[in-house]
Amino acid sequence: MSLQFLEGWALILGASSGFGEACALALAEAGMNIVGVHLDRRGTLPNVERIVSRIRAGGREAVFFNINAADAEKRAAVLDEISARPGMTGRLRVLVHSLAFGTLKPYIAETEREVISQPQMEMTMDVMAHSLVYWTQDLVRRGLMGKDGRVFSLTSAGGARVWKTYGAVSAAKAALEAHTRQLALELGPLGISVNAIRAGVTDTPALRKIPGHEEMILMARKKNPCGRLTTPEDVANAIVLLSHPKAGWITGNVIGVDGGEFIVD
Repeated sequence: MSLQFLEGWALILGASSGFGEACALALAEAGMNIVGVHLDRRGTLPNVERIVSRIRAGGREAVFFNINAADAEKRAAVLDEISARPGMTGRLRVLVHSLAFGTLKPYIAETEREVISQPQMEMTMDVMAHSLVYWTQDLVRRGLMGKDGRVFSLTSAGGARVWKTYGAVSAAKAALEAHTRQLALELGPLGISVNAIRAGVTDTPALRKIPGHEEMILMARKKNPCGRLTTPEDVANAIVLLSHPKAGWITGNVIGVDGGEFIVD
């Protein structure tokens, strides 16, 4: 979409690959400046530089932070820096929560070392679910997001369905959807809408970390009415449309962006 109908800033959590990367590029193309939060080692930083260059080449600003988005002190430091920029009050219109970092271990196995531990479970829930609440709280508290703001969380069919080793992530997705509904209730009076985007199976770096992802991809291709996988761009385009000023009445939902994949058994 080349038409620039959005303005202000978008904050993308998990901006260096997959859904986060696609959202950063699509929202920038639609007219927004981008704050990106990501966690990358030296080997993957060139991709971050490529994303930043593309955003700036389109005439938009790009400010990226290589931090752990679930760290409270790092979160405060990022928001301190954003708040210090001139004219930022109420200008952060979109938050996209696309953090995909969790433990992929079963609950039950033959040995204790094979099963998920309490710290691993808590880390998965904190990063992939609870951090949505903390970032949103801080944005609203600081006055960075106000009326006509949009908050998007990225969920999956795993929030309602099971897959071996996916238990903790599935629990996190279910919690993320619950947080989305609660935030929609509490932010409604402020004119901020909150929705979860349920993407179909998408070939991203996060998906490839799931044991058995090859089978997951084959099953999705077979049952999807459109005959293909969801792409990060499909999801990003939906988020751009839902960020339109006239889409503010859509809130509190889990919105499928999957070509009808979820409805097919």
